[in-house]
Amino acid sequence: MDQLQTLNPVLQMLIVMSMFSLLPFMFCCMTSFLRFVVVFAMLKTAMGTQSVPPAIVIIGLSIILTFYTMGSTFQKMYDMGSIPYKQNHDMVAAIQEGSKPLKEFMLKQTRESDLAFFIEMSQKPKPKSPDELTIWEVAPAYIVSELKTSFEISFIIFVPFIILDLVVANILLALGMMMLSPTIISMPFKLLIFIAVDGWTLIVQGLVSSYN
Repeated sequence: MDQLQTLNPVLQMLIVMSMFSLLPFMFCCMTSFLRFVVVFAMLKTAMGTQSVPPAIVIIGLSIILTFYTMGSTFQKMYDMGSIPYKQNHDMVAAIQEGSKPLKEFMLKQTRESDLAFFIEMSQKPKPKSPDELTIWEVAPAYIVSELKTSFEISFIIFVPFIILDLVVANILLALGMMMLSPTIISMPFKLLIFIAVDGWTLIVQGLVSSYN
């Protein structure tokens, strides 16, 4: 980033505009969207409903919840990034300052072991403080940590559905209905139990509160 500040302003603008193509990647992998979409996809698999709810609904819900959990972070990014841009129209400095709240958010959700591994892989001197870390060192550690957390939550969600499948399978086996698929019989009971405990509300509230 420091080297870019010495370039011609026109070249700076071209490079920054090219970096905007990374925004979808950043939103999907460097925000709370990652945890939401993984858990919801695993929930759909656990329930065995296949294409219900549709993928577009899961993605849409994940996007909305991402703005709920990261609204203050996005506002800080805009406020901090707009100051150097308004002062001297320096896009590079604006990106540097605007990325600090995002880096701070990711650090709060990142495991120290994952962060230490990627710092070691970068082959750079060990940073003395979090301020010396770059967002590109924090990002992969955050992604790995979020995937692990998402799968831990998904496992907890999976267990009741698996138990119900086993119970139904044993009942069908005892009745001699070995040719009948247990998932067909267990699905209505899964939906009934999920609705009875208000499953969507519990999962959404749990995921959102996990970032507070």
